[in-house]
Amino acid sequence: MEVSPNARPYIGVVGAGVPDPGTDRLAEAVGRAVGESGAVLVCGGMTGVMEAACRGAKSAGGTTLGILPTSDRADANPYVDVAMTTGLGEIRNALVVRASDAVVAVRGETGTLSEIAFALKTGTPVVGIETWDLPGVAPFEDPVEAVTEALRLAGRTVK
Repeated sequence: MEVSPNARPYIGVVGAGVPDPGTDRLAEAVGRAVGESGAVLVCGGMTGVMEAACRGAKSAGGTTLGILPTSDRADANPYVDVAMTTGLGEIRNALVVRASDAVVAVRGETGTLSEIAFALKTGTPVVGIETWDLPGVAPFEDPVEAVTEALRLAGRTVK
């Protein structure tokens, strides 16, 4: 019997939208671990870390939710299963966090910093891989360990 996506943990993956080979490898490994866990991957639905994480989740049979900054579902990367349009630009970062039970930040720039800040403000657990060094962000180097910790901090179980 398959578990409803609504009963699974939702793990946000945040990071830069500009593709970078090293960062994308990390993000893809994070996404794969999320997919293998049975959790739903939540992201901003665009390129860079978001696309790489979705690709990783899909390669493991996972489900992906992209919360887009635009008003057009066609803007979503090809690995997004459910594309939610907002037309809100960067303001949608708060929605990515609010839809997540925990967040994994992979490197990142100021947009990632805003998502980390929203998470810390709302009490959403944050795990970081080579990202902003801030109180409340649990640092990890290994993507699988980071996702395992995010699931633990979310207080949710899978599979």
